[in-house]
Amino acid sequence: MTGSMSGADELSAALLTMENMIVWDAEAGLAAAVELERQAEAIGDEALIVRARLCRICMEMRTGDLAGAQRQLHAIHDWAVAHDDRNMQARTHLNWANIQRLSGDVAKCLEHSVIAVELLDESATPYMQINHRTRLADALGLNGAMDAARTRYRQAEELARELEQGELLTMLLNNWAYTEYSSGEFPRAQEVAARLQEHAAAYGFELDPAALDTIGAIQIENGEYAEAERTMQACLAQYEAGFSDDADDLAEYQLTLARAQRGMGAIEAAQTNLDVSRALCVERELHEVLVRVHQEQAELHALRGEFAEAFAVHKVFFAARERLGSLQREAQAQTRLAMFETAEAREEAERFREQARRDPLTGLRNRRYVDEELPALIADDAELTVAIVDLDFFKRINDELSHDVGDQVLVRAARVLERELAATAPDGFVARLGGEEFLLVLPGTPVTAATAQLDDIRRAVRASDWRDITGDLPVTVSIGVAGAHEASCRSQPGVLSVADRNLYAAKRAGRDRVVAGPGRRRRRRAYRDRDAS
Repeated sequence: MTGSMSGADELSAALLTMENMIVWDAEAGLAAAVELERQAEAIGDEALIVRARLCRICMEMRTGDLAGAQRQLHAIHDWAVAHDDRNMQARTHLNWANIQRLSGDVAKCLEHSVIAVELLDESATPYMQINHRTRLADALGLNGAMDAARTRYRQAEELARELEQGELLTMLLNNWAYTEYSSGEFPRAQEVAARLQEHAAAYGFELDPAALDTIGAIQIENGEYAEAERTMQACLAQYEAGFSDDADDLAEYQLTLARAQRGMGAIEAAQTNLDVSRALCVERELHEVLVRVHQEQAELHALRGEFAEAFAVHKVFFAARERLGSLQREAQAQTRLAMFETAEAREEAERFREQARRDPLTGLRNRRYVDEELPALIADDAELTVAIVDLDFFKRINDELSHDVGDQVLVRAARVLERELAATAPDGFVARLGGEEFLLVLPGTPVTAATAQLDDIRRAVRASDWRDITGDLPVTVSIGVAGAHEASCRSQPGVLSVADRNLYAAKRAGRDRVVAGPGRRRRRRAYRDRDAS
C-alpha cells in the first residue's frame, strides 16, 4: 500500500509539472502524456487518470486533432463538475477556448475564456492564474475589445513579475504584442515587442518561434522585409528543432515568411511557403488563417501581373471572409442566446426554489425552509432563541366567521409578526409551520431578553385592530419559547419540542401569554398583560 501511495504521489507531481509548464515540443509532450495516462490507469486512481487524459488531449489538440480533442473534453468536464474540481473545469474551458479560436469562432473562444478565469480560486497555481488571464486578454483582443484586453494583459504582467514567472512573462508579452499588431495598433505592438526583447535579453531567455513570428510581422509593417525574412527563418529553424506551440503555428509562420518574401520581391519563394500554409489550413481546418492565405495569394497574383487570377482569388477571399464573419456572428448570437437562457434558467430555478420555501398564503418562510436553515443556526449560535406562536381560539374564527375570514386573519397575523420581529430582531425570521402555528427565530438573543421582546409582540397582536375582519371576536396569540443553549435544546427536534411544551403550558394557563423555560412546570416563566390587566 505504501508503494502504491508513493507511486500515486510521484505521478501526481509529474502531472503537476506538465500542467504548469510551457511544453514547446508538442509531439514529445504527447508521448509523455500518453505514458502518464498509462501509469495512472495502472494505479487505478480516477482523479489521476482524468488529469493525465486532459494533458494528453491538450497535446493532441496542439498536434492538430481538434475534432478528437473537442469530443473528449466533454467527458473530462462532466467528471470535473461531478467532483466539484474547479481547477479541472477551468482547464477544460481554456482548452475549449483554444479550439474555438483555432476554428475561427472568436465569440465562443471569449465565452470559454471568461468561464476559465471565473473558475479560478485560491487553489489555482501561479501558472494558471497568469496563463488563464493572458488567454482571456487574447480572446478579448480577438473580439475587438482592446481596452479590456490591455487591462487583462497588465494584470497578468503584474502577477507574472510578482510571482517571478519569467518564462510566462515572455509568452504574455508576445501575445500582447501580437494582439496589438492584429488590431492595427502598430506603434503599441512595437513598444510591447521591444519590452519582450528587453525582458528576454535581461533574463537570458531565447525567444520562441511565436515571439519571433510576432517580431517578424511587425518588421513587415515597418517595411523591413529582409530583416523579417531572417527573423522568420530563425523562427522556422526553432520550430523544426522542437519549439512548437499550437496547431496553427506552422501555418502562421509560413504565411508570415511568405509576406516578407513578397515584400522583397521573391515571388516564387513566397508562393512555395504560402502553398505550405494553405495545405496546413485545409488539413487542420484553420479557417481564420486560411482567410488571410487567400488574401496573400491575391497579392502574389497581382504582383506577377496575373490580374484575372488576382481578381478570382480576391472573390474567394471575400467569400471566405464573409463565411467566417457569418459563422462568428451566428456564434455570437448563439452565445448571447445561450447566456440569456442560462441566466433566465438560473433565475427561474432560483425563483422556484424561493417559492418552494415560502408559504403560499402568508408569504412567510415555510417548514421546508425551517428544516434547511434552523439546524445550522442552532449549531452556530449559542444565544439563539426560537418561539412557537399559535393563534388562540382560531377554530372559533373558522367555524363562526368562515375559513375565508380565517385566512385573512392568518395573513394579517403574519404581517404583524414580521413587522414586530423586524423591529426587535432584524436578523431573525418568521415562518408558518402549518395551520395557525408560526415559528419566530431570534438570533443572538438570550432567552430572557427574547421573552420580553416576544411579550411585546404578543401585545402588538392583541392591540391590532381586527374589527374589519373578525368584528367582535378578539385575536390573540400564545407563545412558547426555547433557547438553543439549554441542554435539551441543542438540536432542531430538541428546541422545537421545548418550545412546543411551553406553548402547551401557555394554552393551559389561559392563553394570550408567553411561557419560557426548559419545559418543566416548576421552572417556567410566564408573561401576561404586564401593561393592562
